[in-house]
Amino acid sequence: MFFPLKKNAKSIILPVHDAEPWLDECLRSVLQQDFQGSMELSVFNDGSKDKSMTIIEKWKVKLEGSGILVVIGGHNCPSPRGVGYAKNQAIAQSSGSYLCFLDSDDVMMPQRVRLQHEAAARHPTSIIGCQVRREPPNSTERYTRWINQLAPDQLLTQVFTSHGPTVVMPTWFCSRAWFSHVGPFDEGGRGVPEDLLFFYDHLRRGGGVVRVDQSLLLYRFRPGAATQSVLESTIWTHRVCFLEERALRHWATFTIWNAGRQGRRLYRSLSEGARRKVVAFCDVDEKKIQKGFYCYEESQERPKPRVPILHFRAARPPFVICVKLDLTGGALEDNLRSLHLQEGRDFLHFS
Repeated sequence: MFFPLKKNAKSIILPVHDAEPWLDECLRSVLQQDFQGSMELSVFNDGSKDKSMTIIEKWKVKLEGSGILVVIGGHNCPSPRGVGYAKNQAIAQSSGSYLCFLDSDDVMMPQRVRLQHEAAARHPTSIIGCQVRREPPNSTERYTRWINQLAPDQLLTQVFTSHGPTVVMPTWFCSRAWFSHVGPFDEGGRGVPEDLLFFYDHLRRGGGVVRVDQSLLLYRFRPGAATQSVLESTIWTHRVCFLEERALRHWATFTIWNAGRQGRRLYRSLSEGARRKVVAFCDVDEKKIQKGFYCYEESQERPKPRVPILHFRAARPPFVICVKLDLTGGALEDNLRSLHLQEGRDFLHFS
């Protein structure tokens, strides 16, 4: 069956690897989109060993019967090539002028393509995300609150935290032209945070981040998912480098908010030049403050650097906050508000 794609068609990008338990629900959500324009589904099978391809072929008939072109690619190698490779291949074989990313275990709400396309048309150099509903509902509660409740300006100021991209990857929607300007995804395979690396490159090129404030995706939490294979230490290294590149190089001095383990870890992870800009740690813990200083024992310098530890009210901005959000019963947020600081200018969240 031949479907000539119209101008401004939307391509749904679906990498698949052993997704049999979820594919029916995922593909049904493609069929149920209420977008009235031209759509295609581009599937790339990354060496599945289960019945994923059988399910895809079944849905191809249903989808094409409803006017949605289905393009299928893949390989039968013994091992998967990785999510970055599979997404790149799905994009390469697609032809729409807009790309709507979808994970094979997630479910789109019927209005997703329509609403995100409207936003992408208004913001042609932005990644468009959306709010999500987590499944199971009580999984990753803090993370889910964070991605759903960030204010518009925080979508750009909170890009350094351990949560990663401020709009979650399976909700991404953007123009093909912008993706081509930024991409492709890193194809290093398992253990590579390809979404985070693409997101950083997107920001480096001046891209924006916009969220449609409706829940347009059921976002499934699976402990065995590919994102779980990326080591925390790998992500930490990328985050520190990006923090230095995007923020610290513009600051003459700064204070690390948290004299505990996370704050000291950040200090030790910084390049020598960035470390020299740290004028103090600050904290609320009187025991840490009474100690008076942190001595960087691993330093080759003589004498070894001794960084003062101050009460947060005695410290001066800008601050890099190494205290996790939403974990102190509101105390951190209250303390920041009491100082009348502006996020992005006077402080950045890192934890």
